Amino acid sequence: MLKLYTHFITKHFKAVIVAVTIITGIFGYFAQYLSIDASAETLLLENDQDLKLTREVHGRYISPDYLVISFSPKADLLSDATLSTIRNLKESLLKINGVESITSILDVPLLQSPPKPIKEVIGNVQTLESAGVDKSLVQQELTTSPLYSKNLVSGDFKTTAIVVNLKDDAKYTELLSARNQYILLKQERELSKEEKLQYDMARKEFKAYRDSTRDETHQLINNVRTAMQPYKNEGELFLGGVMMAADDMISFVKNDIEIYGVAILVIMVVILWIIFRQIRFVVLPIVVSISAVIITTGINALLGLEVTVISSNYVAMQLITTLSLVIHLIVCYREEYTLFPDVSQRELLEIVFERMSIPSVFVILTSVAGFGSLMTCDILPIIDLGNMMNIGVTISLLVTYTLFPAMMMLFKKEAPILVFDKAFTLNESFATIVEHHGKLIIGVVVSLAIFSILGASQLVVENSFINYFKQSTEIYKGMKKIDNNLGGTTPLEIVVKFPKAAPVEAKSETTTPALDGFENEFDEMNSDAKYWFTEQKMQTILKVHDYLKSLPEVGNVSSLGTLSKVGRIIKDGKDFDNFELALMYNELSPEYKKILISPYVNIEHDEARFVIRVVDSNKELRRNELLQTIQKGLESEVGLEPQNYRLVGMMVLYNNMLQSLFSSQISTLGLAVLSLGGMFLFLFRSLKIAILAMTVNMVPISVIFGIMGFANIPLDMMSITIASIALGITVDNTIHYYYRFREELKIDGDYIASMHRAHGTIAFGMFYYSLATIVGFLVMVTSNFIPTLIFGLLTVIVLVTAIVSDLLFSPFLVVFFKPFGKGGKLKK
Repeated sequence: MLKLYTHFITKHFKAVIVAVTIITGIFGYFAQYLSIDASAETLLLENDQDLKLTREVHGRYISPDYLVISFSPKADLLSDATLSTIRNLKESLLKINGVESITSILDVPLLQSPPKPIKEVIGNVQTLESAGVDKSLVQQELTTSPLYSKNLVSGDFKTTAIVVNLKDDAKYTELLSARNQYILLKQERELSKEEKLQYDMARKEFKAYRDSTRDETHQLINNVRTAMQPYKNEGELFLGGVMMAADDMISFVKNDIEIYGVAILVIMVVILWIIFRQIRFVVLPIVVSISAVIITTGINALLGLEVTVISSNYVAMQLITTLSLVIHLIVCYREEYTLFPDVSQRELLEIVFERMSIPSVFVILTSVAGFGSLMTCDILPIIDLGNMMNIGVTISLLVTYTLFPAMMMLFKKEAPILVFDKAFTLNESFATIVEHHGKLIIGVVVSLAIFSILGASQLVVENSFINYFKQSTEIYKGMKKIDNNLGGTTPLEIVVKFPKAAPVEAKSETTTPALDGFENEFDEMNSDAKYWFTEQKMQTILKVHDYLKSLPEVGNVSSLGTLSKVGRIIKDGKDFDNFELALMYNELSPEYKKILISPYVNIEHDEARFVIRVVDSNKELRRNELLQTIQKGLESEVGLEPQNYRLVGMMVLYNNMLQSLFSSQISTLGLAVLSLGGMFLFLFRSLKIAILAMTVNMVPISVIFGIMGFANIPLDMMSITIASIALGITVDNTIHYYYRFREELKIDGDYIASMHRAHGTIAFGMFYYSLATIVGFLVMVTSNFIPTLIFGLLTVIVLVTAIVSDLLFSPFLVVFFKPFGKGGKLKK
């Protein structure tokens, strides 16, 4: 079958090249529709109960999308020049399509400048724009009020936040809700045939609308940046916010795919030329790689698979696989040419394919088994990565074994230039080390094992968004500024449910005389609100608020307790009483109620909400530990029952995703090792070989985890997938080497001599492929997107470790244990 296939390809090579070109063009057309999604939705567990609860909570409270501008003016914060700058910037921002309102020091209600009875405050809310406001009192209020200090203004009163509130997209919310209702229903029971069709339709409608609005969001953010530009000379202006982080991640991912894809190819062209010194052996790997990537991208787009932060490096990983296949074919072709210089080009290709087809097919099968293990994960982007890579490596094999022989027929048979091969002696040096320095190899491996165990013990599972960006980028500077001066960046929400109790109808003893005449009218308006604000509830809210504020990782806490504490300043040390809070709940204008009360209380559901901002740049922050500490503290310190409070929001959901990813990667890695061991067992029919091969393949994984532990590189949604990549790269080398070693052993049955011959043949392909990819991937360390930088660096380390392990440790184990049997039995 193989000879028939090769004969067909080489006989009809022109038609094959045309066919592959047309197929590449067709899929290239669809490749342009591959979408990139870095939204929060891609980083969540769909079966997460906290996700369901978060969606319910956000449906009950005002949670608009927003951007945050941090402004550190050169002049005093309350100077006329600074206020004029804020005012002009505000006017520019309000002209932008998609901006609903602006919250700044010009707009917030002033409750203490000067302090007044609550009745007067409600009737005439003062702001900085009000006539006759005393700026000295305003500064005192902004720097001391729990509402604004280290929230709207920094503690040193040199930086302020300008919050750009965005218009609610009702259609987006409607389509999201329509899709989510089927997701929730799917978790409870199996969907009917009609429900499945409706779910599929709802999912497609939501995706189509989200994709259509993504460009609008990107343009909105660019417009905000443009509006900020004229005021850069007035002080430091930085833009931040979750939406900006997501938008910048998409931009970085796009740039990395485009820039580094081209840069890697250019560098590889140079390296391939240095190694082979023949145009054909430079053109072939590049053309085959580009064709395979384009076809794979088109298939991904047609299947509706999206590139996320997690799967953004699938192009680079497919490039590694394709180059490995092509370079091994080239090295084998050059080797066979020196053995059979008189045969025709077609016959030479048949010899090459006969020798390389079985190990190449098993390389792809093992890769499919390895990446297939990712699909057992609960996280959709990880599953998509597994699908993308399985499609990619399969396409790489098909395109390589179709395009390589067809294109080789275009060239006349020509003797290979072996200048680099003769100068390259590292493979023979490795063989000498294996033969004479086995104890040294064992010592190094044992040292690496100790290093890996110690390093892996220091690994942490973290997800710090601020550390995804270089310190020179605007988003890093903005997030750092907000973290250090304006109360933190990462949101966390806590919802406290109050046990049902009989309504208390007695009037508060602390009601001020000034309010007595107002009380009857208020009773008629809304008695429910009045009776909801009880002393017991307020004590609970204040206890929760104070406990959360005491945690060192927490930058700011906003709740009803924040407003209650303002009363201590207005009322000479006394909190607002229950009646006064109820009065504000009903009588404040919607504009100010939306800032002070509505985000933190829901009377209908009898609950209070606490919005925490965690200092993301805190190097000591351990998010999972913080969440556990808060849960324990709410019970032991505050006295809440577990069923009466819930932690929700993006920090909880991201942490759940990471913990699930970590635990699933342990299980999937184990599954991958078993699958690959089964592949080795099937290929070589030897349990001993399978065990030795998997032992060798664990070395790069162990080294990577050790380095990450000592270098304080956390396991997150990007770096945790490096284990699968390390396994895939090492397995490729191991299969090629073991297969060639077995062939060489059949010549004379001498393990040492066979080892030298294997190092003198197949090792060239292993070294050349590793060299080309190592130099190419080093370019990634210049990326502004830290996950791409770390991925490139870790991939280089994996490649170096894999080649050393496969050409030192692996042959040593083969020579020592003789897994292929005694040489005499294999001798021809």
